[in-house]
Amino acid sequence: MITPPLDKDMNLEPTLEGRTRLMHIVQEYTDNFLDTLSEQKAYQGDKYNKVPQDSDFYIDEDITGLKDLLGLLHDRVDQPGLNPASGGHLGYIPGGGIYTAALGDFIAAVTNRYAGVFYASPGAVRIENALIRWAGNLIGYKKNFAGNLTSGGSIANLTALAGAKTAHNIKSRNIENSVIYTTKQTHHSVLKALRLLSLDECVLRYIPTDIQFKMQVSELENQIENDRQLNLSPFLVIANAGSTDVGATDDLQRIAAICTKQNLWLHVDAAYGGFFMLTEHGKKKLKGIELADSVVLDPHKGLFLPYGTGIVLLKQANHLLNTFSYSPSYMQDAKDYEQELSPMDLSPEMSRNFRGLRMWLPLKIHGVKPFEMCLNEKLELMRYFCESIQKLGFELGHTPDLTVAVYRYNPQKTDRDTFNRNVLKKIHDDGKVFISSTNIDGAFWLRIAILSFRTHKREIDILINTLRELIESDI
Repeated sequence: MITPPLDKDMNLEPTLEGRTRLMHIVQEYTDNFLDTLSEQKAYQGDKYNKVPQDSDFYIDEDITGLKDLLGLLHDRVDQPGLNPASGGHLGYIPGGGIYTAALGDFIAAVTNRYAGVFYASPGAVRIENALIRWAGNLIGYKKNFAGNLTSGGSIANLTALAGAKTAHNIKSRNIENSVIYTTKQTHHSVLKALRLLSLDECVLRYIPTDIQFKMQVSELENQIENDRQLNLSPFLVIANAGSTDVGATDDLQRIAAICTKQNLWLHVDAAYGGFFMLTEHGKKKLKGIELADSVVLDPHKGLFLPYGTGIVLLKQANHLLNTFSYSPSYMQDAKDYEQELSPMDLSPEMSRNFRGLRMWLPLKIHGVKPFEMCLNEKLELMRYFCESIQKLGFELGHTPDLTVAVYRYNPQKTDRDTFNRNVLKKIHDDGKVFISSTNIDGAFWLRIAILSFRTHKREIDILINTLRELIESDI
């Protein structure tokens, strides 16, 4: 005998009245969050960080009302720490999370389309493939390319480098003789991907950078030639199109020419910088990206989508298929319906949500132009910020390629690193805006990343005025 659920459990399928009531409570909460964003702090630190582990988050047999749960989220989740939705978040390359993307997530979660296999949901797969075609065309790929919507740059880098490993037939027998080239500006997710793929057993060459933190192409060429003389096998170059640390963009065109000549795979990490290809400035800075064998972009950065949206593109689709495509017997029914490539065959994931809707819906509702305009605004804000702080006496670490910069103040009476650490602490304590810091060649630098679609001149002026007050007070 099958035992039916208890009455109290029947709310797993709420009625229309129940859904309407729940949605009203949630919408009231989210509307209040958005309507008060300009009054909220971008960062709230110490007093929340010192709260002990919270038993209210534990799962037990107790039932809690939605309003009480949202109150808990407000106090313990949405208040402490960073507020990435805030226009004052100027620290870690934020995206902001546009509202129409959240609507896409809601629809995708309710309808629960499985977007891994064409046979299971032709429409969902077609939407995701259309997004891949658009992104590929944006960077200059023409045909025969493929890609995948991932959970972010980390999995996108892992996917791309797995494709490179397969394409160059890197096996245990030749891995220690194979050589990878990159710079110290390479994001740690790339290094993590190398480790996961056992490519950390390759010879890893860090090519020196110039004063703008760009790879010195002549040094790359010399190192490749030297390695060949040592009977090593160069196979991979990893370049940046907007490094996370300082926003540096390597000379992709010259690097690509060397890779073509030497038959090396060129991977470009454009997670942060890639969508600046929507702007004329970005097209100039990223010239040559279309020559790369693989490229990573993050829509949750340059398209302002919620966290959890990355894209990997490979110039030749067969490299992804050769790496990830399998045909399990229980999926044999799908073979007769494969009119387009399935995401399952192009990435490590099989069970995956319909994440393309959070990107497709905003692009269809708003069009592409507003995204281009937002990115151009951020470029202008960066120019304005750099000009303003230099007038205050701050030193720029480099000329920004895009919208990330490092800077510091050189006080006459105090140790430089100590002074700038105090500046950072005061800004964090205040919380109206949030900035970060980095360490370059043993020196402490302040760091700004302007990318949120909610960041405007108002937020930049708050930071500039705060910096002015701090140096005038000598902290």
